[in-house]
Amino acid sequence: MRDRMNVYFPPELLKQISDLADRKKLSRSAIVEAAVASFLSPDGADRQEAAFTRRLDRLSRQMQRLERDVGLTAETLALFIRFWLTITPPLPNDAQAAAQAKGRERFEGFIEALGRRLQKGQSFLREVPEDILHQESAGETG
Repeated sequence: MRDRMNVYFPPELLKQISDLADRKKLSRSAIVEAAVASFLSPDGADRQEAAFTRRLDRLSRQMQRLERDVGLTAETLALFIRFWLTITPPLPNDAQAAAQAKGRERFEGFIEALGRRLQKGQSFLREVPEDILHQESAGETG
């Protein structure tokens, strides 16, 4: 047995209900009944919580990868700068102009190589194996 209930919907919501009923070849009452049943279902909240949990887990993994990538980038840059500063002797004044020209030429080559790698979807950070990073973070450097 079913009891009758009159409800009022905003015109746009009623149009959505009607459109869905037409697409699914169901009555508008069946659509509203299913929606209300889903809303009142005790496991509806559990499903929503599970969906949020999955999203949060995915975001956490993405943040961990981002943190790893930023840390690796910072360490790589710091190591390069330390190495460069250690091995690069000061230039005499008469060699400065030639060195600057060579530096610009090398930098342009670097930018071109970087652009090619990025266009191909290559990434240095993806080339570094995870197990090496986990050893470093655990203090097990080899």
